[in-house]
Parts: sequence; structure tokens; C-alpha cells
Amino acid sequence: MALQQATIKLGIVENLPQFALLVVINAFVGGMIGIERSILPTLAEVEFGLAERTAILSFIAVFGVTKAFSNYVAGRLGDRWGRKPVLIAGWIIAAPVPFLLMWGPTWTWIIVANVFLGVSQGLTWSTAVIMKIDLAGPKNRGLAMGLNEFAGYFAVAASAWATGYIAVRYGLRPEPFYLGVGFVAAGLLLSILAVRETRSHIAVEVASHVADTDGQYSEAEIFKQTTWRDRNLSSATQAGLVNNLNDGMAWGLFPLIFVAAGLNLSQIGILASIYPGVWGVAQLITGSLSDRIGRKWLIAAGMWVQAGGILVTALSAGFGLFAVGAVLLGLGTAMVYPTLLASIGDIAHPSWRGSAVGVYRLWRDLGYAFGAVIAGVVADYFGLSMAAIVVASLTFLSGCIVAIRMSETLRTPAH
Repeated sequence: MALQQATIKLGIVENLPQFALLVVINAFVGGMIGIERSILPTLAEVEFGLAERTAILSFIAVFGVTKAFSNYVAGRLGDRWGRKPVLIAGWIIAAPVPFLLMWGPTWTWIIVANVFLGVSQGLTWSTAVIMKIDLAGPKNRGLAMGLNEFAGYFAVAASAWATGYIAVRYGLRPEPFYLGVGFVAAGLLLSILAVRETRSHIAVEVASHVADTDGQYSEAEIFKQTTWRDRNLSSATQAGLVNNLNDGMAWGLFPLIFVAAGLNLSQIGILASIYPGVWGVAQLITGSLSDRIGRKWLIAAGMWVQAGGILVTALSAGFGLFAVGAVLLGLGTAMVYPTLLASIGDIAHPSWRGSAVGVYRLWRDLGYAFGAVIAGVVADYFGLSMAAIVVASLTFLSGCIVAIRMSETLRTPAH
């Protein structure tokens, strides 16, 4: 074992082939979300006749809940049984999704598709995150998360644009969802044939780990620390929840806001791709930046920029200003998303880091459900713009909590 550890090195460059492979796999994971991003709210109205915003956003709520709990399971199983089996299981569970979206005869079938999608996303994306943290080690953790989230959300953007384009040319179903079949096939084959287990890298990091906590936390204690007891972990967790709360609102309500403003499906597809596209590309900068300037203020400022982007969208009525709002929302999310994951990696002991990431991602992705419910109810009673304004206010408040309660978590400066 000691000889094996001696041959293992931590770092992105030192593990570049496997790291790059996991980046590519996470792009396929992101692509699976993108196939729904621009057209599913319109599909709900046009093909299934849904009118109430709460009903339309039900697919996001179901996705968020199932993804949240599978995130938690992924962390626990990854720590106990290894990362690779969890990754493969996630892709197997994704296999029915594109076919249900293509041929489901009622909205209930679309909900079922999002149960499978949520479970799959929790297992695959969480595992890809944890494996990259394992490989990168502490020095370039922010960069590692930036590359991971760039791949995932740039793929969301590209897939959202592509499905919108295909829908304009061929219709809402089934052609736009053919992409999903390719994503599942590629992700599953690469995971089985090329991915290597990363748990041996944890032993190397543990051997040189210096932290205020040890590796003896129980599952219940890890949950408490990440949810409320540790000021830094819990501050990151609430910011992650609110981030995905506003993302759920943007996913479900923004296309309806754009329709109400008279935009066509092609324009909606472009706008649906701008936000995750900016988010994805900017993370190449923000993830690495957090390794240099720290995590706390990048997170707080990012939440405030998000709030501004949502507010611009809520108060606008044309494509140009909608695009400005999408860019701001993407930039703010890029400042927050990889930085939150890096901060969890900073704090958690390597031996329970997978579980801590699972708890964080449990609460973070429950934000989708909270966002769908809050935005749907407010939109039904007070209108689409008011729903967006309420979510913008919650996002601004979350940034204030980080600014007041969280300490800087970066301990190892990048050189």
C-alpha cells in the first residue's frame, strides 16, 4: 500500500488524462439537462395544455428533490464503495430519460422522466465533482471545480440552443430529444471503459492533511456540520440552496416571461443558452481566481450580481435587455458555483469530504424544488415579474448572510 501511494501524485497536471476524461464525461452529464432547458415549459403549455405556473414547474420540483437526495446517496456510496460504480449506475439510470421525453403520452410521463433524470444527475455530477477533487488535491481545487462546472454548464447551454433550434425546424417532439440518446451512450461507455477509481488519491492527501478536525465524524455529525453547526459549511450550503432556487426559477419561468413578451421559440432558445453559456465559460476564470483571492467575497458578490441579473429580466420587455439579464445571471453564478464547491473541499477532511459534498449538494439541489414552488405560487397569484423579483430579493439576502457569517476558507495560497 505504501508503495502504491508513493506512485500516486495529486494535481491536475499530474493526473491530466483522467482529469480531462472526467471533464468530457461531465459535459455529457450537463447535456442531459440542456435537452429540457429551452423547450419543456413550452411543451407543457402547447402539447399538454397546462396553464397554471405551479403545475408547469412541477417537473423542476421533482427533478430537484430526486437529484438532491441522490446527491447525498452518491457521497455516502462513493466514500464506502468507490466512485466509479456510482458513476456507472448514474448513467444506467439516465437511459430511459430521452425516450420518456420523446414518447410520453401525458405530463405524468414527463414527471417520471425527471425522476430518472434527477437521480442520474445526482449520481453522475456529484461523483464527477468528487473524483476531480480527489485528483486535484488542495492546491488547485478552485480551478478543478471551475473546469468541471465549465464543462457541465457550457454543455447545458449548447444543448439548450441545439434543442431550441431543432424544435423550430422539426417540432417539439421527438427530434430535439435524440441528443439525449447520444449523451447517455457516450457517457456510459466512457465511464465503463476508461474511468479509473480515485479513492487511492484520498489516502495520499490524508497522509499530509492538516486540519482542525479529524476524520472520525459519524454520518449524522457530518450532516449537522454541513447543514448548520459549522459556520462556513452551513453558509456555503444556504448559498448553494438559494443559487439553485433562482436557477429553478430561471429554468421554469424565464421561458414563460419571454413568451409573454412576444419572443419566438428560436429567440427563447438563444436566451436559454446565454445564461448557462456565460456561467460555463466564466467558471474557467472564477474557479482559478478563487484559488488566488479566496472564496468568501467571490461568493457574496456573485449572489448580488445574480440578484441584479434576475431583477433586470423581471423589469424588461425586449430581447436586448433580457440578454443583459442573462449575462449578469451567468456571471454571478460563475462566481459562486465552483467557489462553493471549492470551499467545501477546503473545510472537510478528505476522509469525509465525499459525504460533506453530498450533504451540500442535497440542500443545494433542494433549491430547485423550493424555487419551483415559490416562483410558481407567486406567479399564479401576482404574476411572472413579481415571482422573479421575490427570488431576486432572496438571492441578495443570501449574499448578505455569506458576507456576515462566513470566514475565508482558503488555506493554501496558489503559487
